[in-house]
Amino acid sequence: MFQVKELTEQDILTALRDVYDPELPVNIVDLGLVYRVAVAPDPDAPGMVPRQRVEIDVTLTSQGCPAHELIIEKIKNRLAGLQQISETVVNLTWDPPWTPHRITPAARKQLGIE
Repeated sequence: MFQVKELTEQDILTALRDVYDPELPVNIVDLGLVYRVAVAPDPDAPGMVPRQRVEIDVTLTSQGCPAHELIIEKIKNRLAGLQQISETVVNLTWDPPWTPHRITPAARKQLGIE
């Protein structure tokens, strides 16, 4: 029987590295916009293959960011491609507020702000 690998938080973060802030050439993970990823079994998901529910807390670089809906849509679209996921919930949070200190060293170098 074909067995589907259960996803981990790291699998989700890896997938989210394909999602970019439209105003910056850096993905949302390396920008430090992803605050929390929770992956849990979804016993109510239809079908024979076990599936998982994913909940993500994200923030944006500013509360006035005009691209917030686009970024959330990109997150959901990217994760919709993973067959193990039955549902993705994206929570937008402002606590704690994002600061540039959350940017990874690799992204800092990419942005020229080492």
